Amino acid sequence: MIRREPLLRQLRVLSRFCVGRANQQICRMRTLSATDAVNALRPFYFAVHPDFFGQYPREREVNENSLKRLSSYLECMQRPGYRALQPTQLTFYIRETTGDTNLPQQCVNTAGFRAVSFTLQTKDLLSTVVNILKSCSLPTDHVQDSQVDTDLQHRNGRVPFCRPVRWDKTYYSFTGYRDPEEELDCAQHMEPTLGWQKSWGVAHRCSQLHSLGRFAQQNAPLLHNIKGCTLIFADNSGVNAVGQIMLGTVDVHHHWTKILERLPVYYKLHSQLSLLEERISYLLGDVQLIYDEDLQPAMMLEDYYRMLKAFHQCLVASRPLFHPRSLKGLQMILENDSTAPSLLKAGQLTVPVTCDPIALQWFILAHAQEARSYLRREEELEVEQEKLISDCRERLGLKRLYKEPSVSSQQMVKCCQRLLDGHVTELQGMHLCVSHFYSVLQDGDLCIPWDWKK
Repeated sequence: MIRREPLLRQLRVLSRFCVGRANQQICRMRTLSATDAVNALRPFYFAVHPDFFGQYPREREVNENSLKRLSSYLECMQRPGYRALQPTQLTFYIRETTGDTNLPQQCVNTAGFRAVSFTLQTKDLLSTVVNILKSCSLPTDHVQDSQVDTDLQHRNGRVPFCRPVRWDKTYYSFTGYRDPEEELDCAQHMEPTLGWQKSWGVAHRCSQLHSLGRFAQQNAPLLHNIKGCTLIFADNSGVNAVGQIMLGTVDVHHHWTKILERLPVYYKLHSQLSLLEERISYLLGDVQLIYDEDLQPAMMLEDYYRMLKAFHQCLVASRPLFHPRSLKGLQMILENDSTAPSLLKAGQLTVPVTCDPIALQWFILAHAQEARSYLRREEELEVEQEKLISDCRERLGLKRLYKEPSVSSQQMVKCCQRLLDGHVTELQGMHLCVSHFYSVLQDGDLCIPWDWKK
């Protein structure tokens, strides 16, 4: 007689194992990482992005507000231990593409877009993403495909690899991107220029120029390395983040010599930095990465390169976060701290180097339109500022009128307008600096606060 009890026990164990594995697969299919969610929603973002509704302010505003609410909803879902969220109804205007042939024609207006409303009430990220895509009549096949790819990569221990690319010259001609090698070659054929990191007096400047003259006579063979460079007299010697050579005013000539001897190394590092900026720009929809000492702390070239490299490594682990050129015209400043992303009144997006790519994407989507508005306003203010400076110099008889970097264009415009309206007559032939306080510089320049009082 065959004993069936051990066999039945084995079958029960195998059955429980199969059910457990099936439940794991079902659970895995019902979960989605934050990065995968962003990738899956790319067709949706491309269809509703407010920048494509520039001629339709009402529809653009609706999409902006809905994107902010959607961003908040998805962020709450990704928080550990979140509770069920209240159903959220959203309305978007969807741009139609040539591939939308299955839609009823009555749904599409003459402007080429349609209104879509849906309610967010699913309990997991995957279901929410699929619901959004289906509600907008967008394909969902790529959602499952991306999950399979991600599972295979993790299962096989693979990580995305970014190979440095050396582009042909035609690439730069077609795309309009900067060619680092061509820029370096042009710079090396230019004459060197001099600058000052601080507003030193004439006597101090003359002293430093005499010192530089003596150095040039004693180290003539080194001077061919500085052709096309910008020399700046500063507190410390080195090369700053924009590639300018800094000559420390308290350093001896030996320190200057060491800096000039290492210039070929700095040139190579600056070229690599330019390539990093382009890669980051590509991953962020062609946003312009800028470095401005008026808006951020001064940094040496090596420190700025390390900061860019760390930020690039965070981004490259994800796929491109935005469609190519979708953020062209926006400006971004990297901060070497752990603060939250913010938007400056001048229109620049300030982002900490440690910012999570997903959080960065939500932030940019929520503030892109506002940033463009600020940038346009800043351009208008700069034009108005130049005209008012010219008018003040002519009508008030000023020999020079300028402002400190910490004074904004808007503050300068208000100051100039008040100078013109106040009929000030005591400024004939003077050098006037608009600042935040009253003072007189060593050269006799008069400083006044931008909000001066009579």
